[in-house]
Amino acid sequence: MIMESMKQVLLAGVMACGFLVAADAPPPVSFVSHEKVAEALAKGGGMVSAKDLSVSGSHRVAAGQVEVHDKETDVMYVIEGTATLVTGGTMVGGKNTKPGQWVGTDVKGGDTRQLMKGDVVVVPAGTPHWFKEVPASGISYYVVKVIKP
Repeated sequence: MIMESMKQVLLAGVMACGFLVAADAPPPVSFVSHEKVAEALAKGGGMVSAKDLSVSGSHRVAAGQVEVHDKETDVMYVIEGTATLVTGGTMVGGKNTKPGQWVGTDVKGGDTRQLMKGDVVVVPAGTPHWFKEVPASGISYYVVKVIKP
């Protein structure tokens, strides 16, 4: 009788563990074909989207606006080209474009860097960043956005 009770408790424990694992199962693996990656890098566009991250390709041929993302850390990896990136400092002329997203016209202070092929830049959430100068030949880069809940 005691052995039978122990078997039932053990079985219940194994089943409970199975439910817990299923409830916390990792998301499925994402795969993006080389064709879609090439398209995203040439034209800009998303490749992977989830609640806590996104992966996109971007190609710029001109300067952009100053950006601040309240809950998104940007991890950028330069594939081709060069650009001048300003990070940090204080955004000037900031306007809220949608929840947690701001754009501006300039940065006071901040650090200026010349980006080139192979560089990686991590811009923490809440930090102004700006592609201030981009040559006509452009810059292509991956962006992984890590999204805070």
